[in-house]
Amino acid sequence: MVKMVKTVLGSAALGVWMTGAALADPAFGLWKTEVDDGAYAHVEMGPCGENICGTIAQTFNSDGEYSSPNKGKQIVRGMSPKGGGAYEGKVWRPSNDKIYVGKMQVSGKQLKLKGCLAVGWPCSSQTWTKLN
Repeated sequence: MVKMVKTVLGSAALGVWMTGAALADPAFGLWKTEVDDGAYAHVEMGPCGENICGTIAQTFNSDGEYSSPNKGKQIVRGMSPKGGGAYEGKVWRPSNDKIYVGKMQVSGKQLKLKGCLAVGWPCSSQTWTKLN
């Protein structure tokens, strides 16, 4: 009886773990940004409440990795899932210190960000590549 209970509990735990892994959001993971103002970053995307947020994990310029003051700062903010790999929220652009209202679309190993300042102009976009 004890062996059967352990087997059932073990199977249940494995099932919960597999469900969590299967439900992992396609935006989660490490992404490489495009070069902007001579530098690019690796951004770690993960959950922040019910939304998706991204934090600058590493920064690079033409000389390689460097310690930018932007490391550790949140660049993708409160992206709300809309289904089909689409999200809406905000993105901070370090090169001009502006916050853009916009959309994000994940398709395989590409993440496309499009956003505009609150006034509707100017707008900007980038395509990021998934690293893991």
